[in-house]
Amino acid sequence: MIRFGVIGAGRIGKVHAATIAANPKAKLVYVADAFRASAEALAAQTGAEVADAEDVIKSSNVDAILIATPTPSHADLIEAAARAGKAILCEKPVSLSVERINACLDVVEKNKSTLMIGFNRRFDPNFASVEARLRRGDVGEIEIVTITSRDPTPPPADYVKSSGGLFRDMMIHDFDMARFLIGEEFVVVNALGSSLVDKAIGAEGDVDTAAVQMQTASGRIAVITNSRRATYGYDQRVEVHGSAGMLAARNIQATSVELSNANGVSGDPVQYFFLERYAQAYANEINAFIDAIDSGDRSPKPGGLDGLQAQKLAEAATVSWQKGRPVEVE
Repeated sequence: MIRFGVIGAGRIGKVHAATIAANPKAKLVYVADAFRASAEALAAQTGAEVADAEDVIKSSNVDAILIATPTPSHADLIEAAARAGKAILCEKPVSLSVERINACLDVVEKNKSTLMIGFNRRFDPNFASVEARLRRGDVGEIEIVTITSRDPTPPPADYVKSSGGLFRDMMIHDFDMARFLIGEEFVVVNALGSSLVDKAIGAEGDVDTAAVQMQTASGRIAVITNSRRATYGYDQRVEVHGSAGMLAARNIQATSVELSNANGVSGDPVQYFFLERYAQAYANEINAFIDAIDSGDRSPKPGGLDGLQAQKLAEAATVSWQKGRPVEVE
């Protein structure tokens, strides 16, 4: 039985806590949150106890720590948990700073800790199937990966101030997905961005509409487009073209039923919210982490290096957009 402490009782923390509580290999022991009322409510729902984050990390009754707090606290909590000998699953990103991520990963390595980063989309059944079929060679040699991510509505401008910007906050999932699918590191990034959805986002020095091109040393290409607005729902698509064919993962609808009549063809709208779209992915992610600990796997994927590489791409895209030219990935 793997004993968990969840630090962060917000939206994502609640989702993860429910999955842990439902897994027969795990037990949710403690919940911690800066807002004690949030921790108390989640603890009551899952049968856990409430404690301060520091006490959760130090507790001899805890084997694994799940970190679902705001980004600025991630690296410090990872380091504390690593020094305490805990297995760690942390929501992305580790930090908005590549330098801070490197320092954090040094602590993890020194303490020989297990660290998994919450790039949940790798665990989406559709995207995972695409990756598995690519490794099987279903499309031959990969030539180009195209990823589309569009949110239904833009975030508040206040959120943008602390998010690190679209490339670090939103597109970082797509940077990880591109690496996951193409199986190589990217060496050059070219980014374009505009504020077309909400001028308040532009006033904060960020973009809400962006396109990024990336290339590997072997010449393979990835193209990512993001928008903070999609009036038709949460748009999440992947397409991989290769020498022998193409694989595509489309948007998910409640049903596949279509109505055809004199007015045309219509069907159910695409799923609207990320918690709805990726419900299974979040559950699969937690269960994979539990299985890794249970089997003694000390290097579950995606790991710390994956978090670092995605952040490097986000940094390169930000610099490319700011300077208006392609940027080599350091």
